[in-house]
This record gives sequence, C-alpha cells and structure tokens, in this order.
Amino acid sequence: MVKVKFLGHAAFYIEGSKKILIDPFLSGNPQAAVKPEELEADLILVTHAHGDHIGDAIEIAKRTGAKIVAMYDIANYISQQANGQVETVGMNYGPTEVDGVGIIQVPAWHSSSDGVHSIGNASGFIVKLDGKTIYHAGDTFVFSDMALFSELYGPIDVALLPIGGHFTMGPREAAKAVELLKPRKVVPMHYNTWPPIAQDPEEFKRLVGNKAEVVILKPGEEIEV
Repeated sequence: MVKVKFLGHAAFYIEGSKKILIDPFLSGNPQAAVKPEELEADLILVTHAHGDHIGDAIEIAKRTGAKIVAMYDIANYISQQANGQVETVGMNYGPTEVDGVGIIQVPAWHSSSDGVHSIGNASGFIVKLDGKTIYHAGDTFVFSDMALFSELYGPIDVALLPIGGHFTMGPREAAKAVELLKPRKVVPMHYNTWPPIAQDPEEFKRLVGNKAEVVILKPGEEIEV
C-alpha cells in the first residue's frame, strides 16, 4: 500500500517501502501541515529551483540522510548551497532508478531560478513505487506531450496537478491535462497559498467530470493509492 499525503502548496509525502518527499516547502508556507523536523525521508525530489519548491530540502536531507534528486544543474546548486553536506542525484529528462524507486524526470513548462539567475530546467516526476505510478507535474502549463507520459509509463494511478493559474495551469488547463494523462485519480495542488493563485478546486472537479476521480485534499490529508 502506498499513501500520498498533501502537505500544502506543492509539497507531498509518499510513503510505501520508501519515504519520498516532493517539493518540501514547509517553512514560510501558510498552508504547511507539518514542520520540517517532523518528517523522515529516504528521497527528496525537487522539481525546480524556486524557493517555494526547494523549500526545506537541504535541512531535511541533512537531518535524515535523504538523497536529493533533481535536474543536474539544480542538484549541483543544492550541493553548493549545502556545502557538500547532502547527497544529491543529478539527472535530466528520462528514466532512472534510485534505491529501488523508479524515477522518470519529465518536462514542465516553467522557469527555474533562485529569483535572479536561471538554474537548470523545470521538471515533473513520475514515481514508480511498490507497483504504483504517481505523477507530480511540478509547476507547468498544459502541453500535448503529456499524453506520452501515460503512453510510456502509465497507467498513472494518481496525478498531482497545479490549478492555481498565474504561475501555472488554471482549472481549465489542468482539466485538459487530465484528458491527456488519463490518470485514475487526480489531486489538485498549488492553489490558494496566496491571493494570485486563489482558485476553487470544486470548479476543477466540475471541469474534469467523469474523466478521472478528483480528490480534493486539505493540507495534512492523504489518499491510499
């Protein structure tokens, strides 16, 4: 059994035979369901270099010994920021395996920077753990190549999709992404953290209709996959 817990914003905790954190922005996150020191992790996946996605990755990795997996350039940046005190796995778009977990890094249409300098490229991750397939889109707009993710690596058991607009897809675009991805379940994320990304997840659910089961999670809630 694999559990997927929403921690707020774009942060998720996947727990099965391994404990995996994705985009652990907790400190300074008004939605955060937990504190960084309350989490254990084996792997931490970072979709891009913005602060609301790298978040507390370094702090958590130092404490737990978790490996941080990210785009090659971002992994090097994180290693420098951590003064070499964390183990990073730098990769690029494509499949790999880290400690028995299948990880496919896929494109995302978004910027990636420290706020001043561009760092690597934005990505999403498809995680294969204990026979389940979970897609975290990162920050992105919808694009037709999403159909390949399901074709190559599906069926996707659950897709975690941003719906906030302004920086990412809004509900309409995310509903189109559901058509392309064909997931069994979908969880909206990256909305209502701040006013520019205020959205009604029920509108997203209405737009998706019967194309997938939409599960609206509050921070701290989880689903079994």
